[in-house]
Amino acid sequence: MPTQTIPQPIGRFAPSPTGELHLGSLTTALASFCHIKSIGGQWLLRIEDTDTERCDRQFTEQILMDLEVLGLHWDGDVIYQSERIDIYNDYLSGALRPLTYACQCSRKDLERYWAHEEEKHHHNEDINPLQPNRVRYPRHCVNASLDRQQHKLRIQLPDYHIGFNDGIQGIQWDNPQQTLGDMVVRRQDGMINYILAASIDDGLQKVTHIMRGLDILPMTTAQISILQAAHLPAIDHWYHLPLICNPDGQKLSKQNLAQPIDTRDPSRLITTALQLLQQPAVDKDTPANMLKQAIAQWDNTPLQGKQQLNSPD
Repeated sequence: MPTQTIPQPIGRFAPSPTGELHLGSLTTALASFCHIKSIGGQWLLRIEDTDTERCDRQFTEQILMDLEVLGLHWDGDVIYQSERIDIYNDYLSGALRPLTYACQCSRKDLERYWAHEEEKHHHNEDINPLQPNRVRYPRHCVNASLDRQQHKLRIQLPDYHIGFNDGIQGIQWDNPQQTLGDMVVRRQDGMINYILAASIDDGLQKVTHIMRGLDILPMTTAQISILQAAHLPAIDHWYHLPLICNPDGQKLSKQNLAQPIDTRDPSRLITTALQLLQQPAVDKDTPANMLKQAIAQWDNTPLQGKQQLNSPD
């Protein structure tokens, strides 16, 4: 009887170059690197730069340099999503076409619609006890047969519960249609939405393990749906890390003006990130030796069930 070959685990770090790495994004990079290396896998690097308005090549170059200085060396070539727009459009006009439709509703149109619905709700509470869900698109254009090239494209997500086991957050259930509705996957100017590009690339790169921040967890059932509809391999293992928060309880992010990391002392940065991730201490050494020790003793257990980790002042 032939032996079945088990595919090599593949993980990835996929920063968006809208700013430099900060302690939160560094911690995600370090966690995904140590985890996938601890199980003998490959760690891929993908630059998610489809947002041409906010992404900057200067930030991309800084991210690459910072990862190198920290000893977080990726396997294979760096993938740039900005160079893959034709691939995403091929899926939109091919496997995903039956689920997508053009939409001409502007943000102002939808604001007016929801304001009207909430006014009706206010006057008819006995008739309609449910508050309108502003996240869900009201599907005004689903049967309008508008020109797909002239308008934004939406994808119809399934209206049933999807479950998956998150290795850090536990069993998750969500109905993507009820939570997210018909999401925009391509803007009117041609810009590809994050979750569409990420889903297609994870499938094409045969990623098996995704470790990323908890803020992306609500998008996971949409990603599972897109992968399935696009006939791409499913993700075997999901891990959503607790968010790194500042002393005020805000998530460390570019929007909250998180400070860029200073790689002049990479060993100190690695020590800080491992402490945040509640990993066993490593000896202060070169980044390569510290990471080798961190990989050998990597353990997800201290993170399980946690939604927030507090950064030092």
